Amino acid sequence: MKHGFIKIACASPELKPADCEYNINKMLLLIQQAVQEQVKILCFPELSVTGYTCGDLFLQETLLESAKESVLTLAHETKEQEIVIILGLPIAHHDKLYNCAVVVYKGEILGIVPKTHIPNYGEFYEARHFTSGKNIDIDITIGNTTAYLTTNQLFCCKEFPELKFGIEICEDLWTGETPSTKLVQHGANLIFNLSASDEIIGKADYRRTIIKAKSGSLICAYVYADAGIGESTQDLVFAGHNIIAENGSVLAESKLFQQEMIITDIDLKKITEEKRRMNTFNTKHKNCLWNYFSMPITETNLQRYIPKHPFVPSDKTILDNRCEEILQIQSVGLRTRLQHISCKNAVIGLSGGLDSTLALIVTVHAFDMLNLEHSGIVAVTMPCFGTTDRTYQNACRLAKAYGVTLREIRIQDSVRQHFKDICHDENQHDVVYENSQARERTQVLMDIANQVNGIVVGTGDLSELALGWATYNGDHMSMYAVNASIPKTLVRYLTAYEASHTNGILQEVLLDILDTPVSPELLPPDKNGQIAQKTEDLVGPYELHDFFLYYMLRFGFTPTKIYHMTCYAFQNLYSEQEILKWQKVFYKRFFTQQFKRSCLPDSPKVGSVTLSPRGDFRMPSDASASIWLKELDKISQ
Repeated sequence: MKHGFIKIACASPELKPADCEYNINKMLLLIQQAVQEQVKILCFPELSVTGYTCGDLFLQETLLESAKESVLTLAHETKEQEIVIILGLPIAHHDKLYNCAVVVYKGEILGIVPKTHIPNYGEFYEARHFTSGKNIDIDITIGNTTAYLTTNQLFCCKEFPELKFGIEICEDLWTGETPSTKLVQHGANLIFNLSASDEIIGKADYRRTIIKAKSGSLICAYVYADAGIGESTQDLVFAGHNIIAENGSVLAESKLFQQEMIITDIDLKKITEEKRRMNTFNTKHKNCLWNYFSMPITETNLQRYIPKHPFVPSDKTILDNRCEEILQIQSVGLRTRLQHISCKNAVIGLSGGLDSTLALIVTVHAFDMLNLEHSGIVAVTMPCFGTTDRTYQNACRLAKAYGVTLREIRIQDSVRQHFKDICHDENQHDVVYENSQARERTQVLMDIANQVNGIVVGTGDLSELALGWATYNGDHMSMYAVNASIPKTLVRYLTAYEASHTNGILQEVLLDILDTPVSPELLPPDKNGQIAQKTEDLVGPYELHDFFLYYMLRFGFTPTKIYHMTCYAFQNLYSEQEILKWQKVFYKRFFTQQFKRSCLPDSPKVGSVTLSPRGDFRMPSDASASIWLKELDKISQ
C-alpha cells in the first residue's frame, strides 16, 4: 500500500446452488490463496454465498438463515487476516428481500449494500424475489453484529485515505442511473461490482467496453466479479468473466469459463492526482455514510505491468495507429501554419539524426496535404567540427530520396571567425565551442528562410526540452517546432513507422538513421571517424528520462514513487544506483532549464504531456528543485 498501490483480486469460486456451507468453504480456500499473494481486498460475485440461480428457493427461510450463518462462519475464520472480503447474499428484512453485498474485515461486518436496479426482462426475473434497495437506510443484525444496509455508503481506510471504495451490484452498472456515479462524487476511488452476468454471443466484448468506459468517465478503478461455473445451467451459462480496470484501461481480465482469480495492483494515488487535475470533476462529500477500518500500511509487491516506455503503446496495431495519428497531428499543424501565412517554402536543418529526420518527414507530409512541390522544402546540411561522414551522407541521401532541395553550407570558417572575434581558443572544447556551432547553424537557417520567403521548421523534441538539452537561441529556436511534444522514445517509433511505409533508398537511409547513436555532433569524431559525443553518455538514457518526465508531469508523482516504479519497470536493465543517479540529473536539469521553455516557438500539442508555456505547463524559471532532490537523497541514505 506504500506509494499508493494496493493489491486487489476478484474470484469466481466453484459453488453449488443453495449449498451455503460448500460455497463458503470454497471461498475460504480462495481467501487463503489471496492472503498468500498479499491481496488486501477480495471481491466475490453476486449472491455468491447461495449461488445466483436458486430461483424460488430464495423464498425459503432455510436458505436465508443458512446464508447468514455461513457469512458469520467466514467472518470468524478470517478475523486474523488483513484482508477485506466482499461477498453476495440475500438478506430479508421484515417483508422484503434484498440482493446484497456484505463487507467483512477481521471478523466484523463493516456494512451491507443492497442492489438498486432489479432486472425483470429477458432471462432475468429478479423482481419475483427481490426488492430494490434504493433509498433504503436501515440497521440489519446478523448474529451479534449490527450493520447499516444502504446504497449510500463508502468504506475508507484510516491509514490510507486514498482507499475509499463503494459497491454496486450487476444490473446497477448497465443502467443510465448507476449508483457508482454518486459514490464517486462522494469520494470513492474504487468501485466493486458483484455480478452474475450470463454469457451469450458478443456480451463479453460489450461488458469489457462498458467497464473500461465507466472507470474512465468516473476516474476510478472498477473491479467486476462475475458468477462462473457451478451456477445452474438449466437455462443460462455463466463464464466467470472477471475484469479489473483503472481509469479507462483494463489491468487484469480472466479467460471465460476458466474459474480464475485475477489479481492486480491499483494505483489509488494516480487516480487521486487525476481527479485533482480535472477541475470539472464534480465531488459532493456530503450525505454519505463512511465506514472506517484500520489496515497497516505495507510495501506492495507489484504485479501490474508498468511499461518502460509510457509514451509508446506496447501493442503493435495500437502503436501503428498511434504513429499515423501523431504524424497527422504534426503535419496538419504545420500545414495550417503554412496556409495561414501564405507560405510555400520551409527550411530545415538536416543533420542526419533522428529529430531532424522526423521534422523532414512531417514537413513532406504537410507539403503533400497542400499539393506543394517537395522542392519548396530547403534541407540545409551544415557540417562542422563534429560531423561524421555517416550522418553527413545520410542527410544528403535523405534529402535526395524525398526530392527536397538540398543546400550544403560548411560553417567551420564562420565559427572560427567568431572564435577570433570573441577571443576564444578553438582547442578549448567547452560550452562556448559547442554552442557557437549551434547558434551559427540557426543564424544560417533563419537567413535562408528570409531568402526563400519561408519559415524555419524546428526539430527539437520533448525530451530535450525537459532536460534543457538545446542551445538557447540556437537549435532552441525556430518559427514552428513540429517535434516539441514528441518524447525521444517516441521519435524513434515514428521514424520506424515511416520507414515501414516506404521502400528502396528512402527506407534504407531511414533504417540507418534509426541505427545511428544520438549525438549533437559538436565535438570532433574519434580517431576512426566515429561519433565521439553520445548524448546518453552525458545526460543519461532517454528512456529513463522519458519515464521520469511522464510520471512527474502527467500524475504529479513523488520522486520516491517514481524511483520505485522505475526500479520495477527497468529491473535487470539498470541498477538502482544508476536509476537514482540519472533521476537526480533529471530533476536538476528540469528545474534549472525552465527559462528555455518559457520562450518556446509555437508547436502542436500531440499527447497528454507537453511543456508549452502557453498550454499545459506553467512554472517559474526560478523554481527550486531542493525538496525533490532531498527526497531522493533519503533513498541513498
